[in-house]
Amino acid sequence: MVTRPVTHHVHHRYVAVLVLILATLVFQLAAPDGSVSRVITVILHAATLIAAVVVSRSHVWLARIVIPICLVLVLIALFADRGAEEGETNAARLIALLLIALLPLVIVLGMREHFREQGGITLQTMFGVLCIYLLIGMLFSTVYGAIVSVSGDPFFTQGFPEDTSDYLYFSFSTLTTTGFGDLIAATDLGRSLSVTEALIGQIYLVTVVALIVSNLGPAQRARHQRDQAARSSSS
Repeated sequence: MVTRPVTHHVHHRYVAVLVLILATLVFQLAAPDGSVSRVITVILHAATLIAAVVVSRSHVWLARIVIPICLVLVLIALFADRGAEEGETNAARLIALLLIALLPLVIVLGMREHFREQGGITLQTMFGVLCIYLLIGMLFSTVYGAIVSVSGDPFFTQGFPEDTSDYLYFSFSTLTTTGFGDLIAATDLGRSLSVTEALIGQIYLVTVVALIVSNLGPAQRARHQRDQAARSSSS
């Protein structure tokens, strides 16, 4: 009788991370822009990072480092929120930027380990790739907001008050090259970042996502055949 190692079902379940990312995105789009919303956003990003570490089956030492760091960053955002208005904006946005930047790295490392274990691409690999795609849009939107917080100048040419939902809307419109045209970057830096985001979004879709989707079916069939062969040899 062949025994298989017991693993937690949560391991490499990137759909859980995807749900957290979507929940954070919906919250940022729906919630009014303010100090409380920024702190809650940091908490959601921290929770997503911790979930990604757990799901990716990272080394124990990495989990022991990441979890306390996330708690410290949440506390910093919470206490900075009671300071000066400009300072709190900078702190929350910069902390969110750091957390979002770390997430793709953790997911990529986890997917690499998952690929080695499974010997190919799985449905969870596709969920992980989609997580990274959404994180790219969130990362750029946070960068746009951080630029405004640091410089004090408006990011768009339209001249109306800007908030987080505007940066997210502009970022994902740019990432998907939808380009409605109702929001336009006002500075050379903003336009350069917009072009960079559009290029990254298209290259990512036609290479990484297309490669994963096209190999998902064959990889699953090959894995099913290996499982059948293993059961036949063990019986």
